[in-house]
Amino acid sequence: MAHAIRITATGGPDVMQWLATDPGEPGPGQVRLRQVAVGCNFIDIYQRRGSMPLPLPSGLGMEAAGVVQAVGEGVRHVAVGDRVAYVDKVTGAYADERVVSAEPLVRLPDGVGFEQAASMMTRGLTAQLLLRRAYAVQPGDAVLVHAAAGGVGQIACQWAKALGALVIGTVGSAAKAEVARAHGCDLALVQGRDDVVAQVRAATAGAGVAVVYDSIGRDTLMQSLDCLRPRGLMVAFGATSGPLPALDTMALLKRGSLFFTRLTLAHYTAQRPELEAAVAELFAVVASGAVKVGPSQVFALAEAAKAHAAMEARQTTGATVLRV
Repeated sequence: MAHAIRITATGGPDVMQWLATDPGEPGPGQVRLRQVAVGCNFIDIYQRRGSMPLPLPSGLGMEAAGVVQAVGEGVRHVAVGDRVAYVDKVTGAYADERVVSAEPLVRLPDGVGFEQAASMMTRGLTAQLLLRRAYAVQPGDAVLVHAAAGGVGQIACQWAKALGALVIGTVGSAAKAEVARAHGCDLALVQGRDDVVAQVRAATAGAGVAVVYDSIGRDTLMQSLDCLRPRGLMVAFGATSGPLPALDTMALLKRGSLFFTRLTLAHYTAQRPELEAAVAELFAVVASGAVKVGPSQVFALAEAAKAHAAMEARQTTGATVLRV
């Protein structure tokens, strides 16, 4: 009997229910997967809370890794028995077996395990988007990564360091600063303890950073802008502290004709060629050893509520994976 996490109402972790399901057979363009590991991300929490509404009842989760069990008509790029992973715009990944569109599936190289894949599809592809597409980091650039000990942060810091950047990160505690330094940060600053703007300016001889990667949102917006060099780029890609406030465009002008973007991964992987190119670059940098990726904590899929509670309490670092 297959099972999945379902919600019929929004709220705290307790609204998640572990229910028996019938995945059915794949239709045209679909596959049935036996899932082995599922990625657990903050967007899942936003959807569970209702801050990013879903039609109810609903599943949760948008990424996983597993084995193809059956394929529907017209599916050519994957076959039964293939080890695959995906990030999908359709929720429902919190399941041990499911039918999904074949379009977002990518084959896993032999050296990539299921838990590793589930820990890096969303986070790794987001890091690729930040460092290679939103702003192409160059040797000698100074970059600032907020939440540097988090899942995206750990990958982004390692990758930026491999690209030759001066990497500055912010974190929430001294313990997380150690994690950030172990993952490529040249300078790890603790929010609430360190004067982030002053120390960023000191580390860059007063110039400021070329780009800020900010997933925190409301609490760090103005700080991020104050850390940028003239004509620098602020990349907002999350809002763990709350939605971004309205931005006065004069704030960009006064700080040196700054650039600002608010982006999401889905807009950069909607076309299959773009997805394949991004995945190839991600897998290559991981295979090279320049970026080391894996889950920092693993919970049983049936106990996904515990994972959500730990993430909301800021008790986790890096990637959180749900094991089937």
